[in-house]
Amino acid sequence: MQRLQFALLASLLLLVLLLPGIRSTPTDQEVDIVHYQPEQVHLAFGETVLDIVVTWNTRDNTNESICEFGIDGMHQRVKAAQMPTKFVDGGAKKATQYIHRVTLSHLKPNSTYLYHCGSELGWSATYWFRTRFDHADWSPSLAIYGDMGVVNAASLPALQRETQSGQYDAIIHVGDFAYDMDWENGEVGDEFMRQVETIAAYLPYMVCVGNHEEKYNFSHYINRFSMPGGSDNMFYSFDLGPVHFIGFSTEVYYFTKFGIKQIVMQYDWLERDLIEANKPENRKKRPWIITYGHRPMYCSNDNGDDCANHETLVRKGLPMLDFFGLEPLFYLYGVDVELWAHEHCYERMWPMYNYTVFNGSLAEPYVNPGAPIHIISGAAGNHEGREPFFKRMPPWSAFHSQDFGYLRLKAHNRTHLHFEQVSDDKKGEVIDSFWVVKDKHGPYQSDLN
Repeated sequence: MQRLQFALLASLLLLVLLLPGIRSTPTDQEVDIVHYQPEQVHLAFGETVLDIVVTWNTRDNTNESICEFGIDGMHQRVKAAQMPTKFVDGGAKKATQYIHRVTLSHLKPNSTYLYHCGSELGWSATYWFRTRFDHADWSPSLAIYGDMGVVNAASLPALQRETQSGQYDAIIHVGDFAYDMDWENGEVGDEFMRQVETIAAYLPYMVCVGNHEEKYNFSHYINRFSMPGGSDNMFYSFDLGPVHFIGFSTEVYYFTKFGIKQIVMQYDWLERDLIEANKPENRKKRPWIITYGHRPMYCSNDNGDDCANHETLVRKGLPMLDFFGLEPLFYLYGVDVELWAHEHCYERMWPMYNYTVFNGSLAEPYVNPGAPIHIISGAAGNHEGREPFFKRMPPWSAFHSQDFGYLRLKAHNRTHLHFEQVSDDKKGEVIDSFWVVKDKHGPYQSDLN
């Protein structure tokens, strides 16, 4: 009996001694994984609509950025002259990734290209995009929205489906991404970019900055996107069909801790761009001017946001000074439509300037209107939910809805635009639809200041 007990004890002791060795077998040791595979692929227009910028991320540095592409097979190859950009998140982990950019230049119009991106260390899947035309005589279709997060991205499934079916020529995301891109050491931003890849890898995904991008001086927004113009994605313009689009930052008016100079620089650029767009030969070719920025000049939301105040910063400019306000500038140069987000709702306004309605006529308010038309479409879905409206709506508000959804625009020609707001709550039903008709474009005529 004693011998048996001794044998059992000896066996247990041997097992205890062997356990550390068992735990450290090679299959259970931590592996130093390298991440060379491209992810978060997305497109943008370059300096013309026949230049496409391909942007993607890798976790580790591949020391090169390459795109292979072509119409009949991927027989063309472009290698970026610059090295991938190292981007370090400002959070505690200082998470690092590398941003790759390759420009595909002088593409053929009205053609479908296949492409993949990466390096000799790893390649993406194969995607496709379709070029359109660099002239004004065609009718582009766009989806427009803001305020879409990784949680409750209500519009994402419909936008994915409609993109894959070829319904759009470009996307405009009017600020506020992921909620927020810097959260969880940038992992929320990574997940958002993966989610929108099924849209953004197939269409130019044009963006402007929102308040949710402010962290670390907008570093995630600046590094992750690749808009034209060389202004860290803050302000730029592009031409598509008969429309001159202008994207800009409303956040310069609210985050002045980063300096007043940014307001002055943007305002000067906006005026120069508008002067160029209003040259007779340019306005004749592309008569429509459409702007987009995140925080609205006007809104009817009962939530204390600045757009519900009379002296909105974007509209009036710096407090007490009224310098660099954008409403007089846009009015002076005849901006036709101003697109906004920030409010998690949809709201269409009558044509107005300085709280005064300038309908074209009582029967046809959007036929030759006397002032810009403001549209808010910030309801693509996020975890913050919906915005309340005032119980008594102001007279300049034409239509409003709390439904999650997104805006469609088709620029039919030089005289006709068509807008429609799609409701996700109502499973794709169009809840608002209207035409803007103008046979004359340019500065508005009014005695108002």
